[in-house]
Amino acid sequence: MERRPCGGRPWGDLLSGSATPPAGKVIRGVACAVAIAFLGFLIPAFSYAQSDAVAPATAAPANSSQSDTTRVIKKTGKGIKMDVDMTLVNVTVTDPYGRLVTGLEQNNFRVFEDNGEQEIVRFSSEDVPISIGVVFDMSGSMADKFEKSRLAAVQFFKTANPQDEFCLVDFNDRAQLASPFTPSVEELQDRLMYTSAHGQTAMFDGLYLGLSQMKGAQNAKKALLIISDGGDNHSRYSENDIRKYLKESDVQLYAIGIFDQGEYKTPEEKEGPELLTELTEMTGGRTFRVDNLSELPDVASKISMELRNQYVLGYRPANRARDGKWRKIKVRLRPPKGLPPLQVFSRTGYFAPGH
Repeated sequence: MERRPCGGRPWGDLLSGSATPPAGKVIRGVACAVAIAFLGFLIPAFSYAQSDAVAPATAAPANSSQSDTTRVIKKTGKGIKMDVDMTLVNVTVTDPYGRLVTGLEQNNFRVFEDNGEQEIVRFSSEDVPISIGVVFDMSGSMADKFEKSRLAAVQFFKTANPQDEFCLVDFNDRAQLASPFTPSVEELQDRLMYTSAHGQTAMFDGLYLGLSQMKGAQNAKKALLIISDGGDNHSRYSENDIRKYLKESDVQLYAIGIFDQGEYKTPEEKEGPELLTELTEMTGGRTFRVDNLSELPDVASKISMELRNQYVLGYRPANRARDGKWRKIKVRLRPPKGLPPLQVFSRTGYFAPGH
């Protein structure tokens, strides 16, 4: 009997050019994704679906595969020897419907740094512990969306693995640390129960505080999730401050954007969707726009699964200069023949080590 993921199709159907799955199946696939989040995502490899199937791990050890630039240390008979730096890039691949594509191999990827192709020497697709900061918008503009947003955050916490850790930052007129890093999902849920939406929107301050907390994270893989309706009107830090901080940090940023329909009340609200998209994509993350509040919990689960089903590509930069300059990264695909156009998400670059 052929096995296939919940809500999805085997690669054979895709390669044979079968018709696009009807909308009903895609909707059922979304519902199945939530169930899969609680079943440990045990889905056959080399398939793709709305359920975000998991591909098998192939190489790197869990504790060394996620930081942007890793210093490899070797012990020798004469002591400790410092080896070359290795740059590691988290990569997400999606199909035309925005569904995760898993099961690709190392030879399906190409990595370029400053337009020069690099040799991939490490490849992994395993689920590793993550340190995640949730940045939660509690400003007055979220009042009518607050309860659904809180449910989305709770759903996100519920998909945690035992070794994951979370911190919680909330913001309105100012940003504050609601909870430092903790593995206790119950503690975070309790924190969210006693909050309310009011005041203005210090979103940049919230992101800055969240990025600052990542310095104390225990896990090598780090991510921030912001839940907001976009826009900023009350921060001490600027957009340029956040862009610079994101470039300097080894943190993927994801966003759930709950944007108002129709006319925007302020220029900040109008610019919110584009701003969040630019910030997330520069880190290799994505912004998920939510028009229907009932979709929020499912979207939160989808982001959690995406974080746990990424490829990690490692290469030793051909440019060995320790000049502290910005290096551009571009990941391209050599997909198996017969596949539809696939989209790749990865960080846009990193700062080289200094002297």
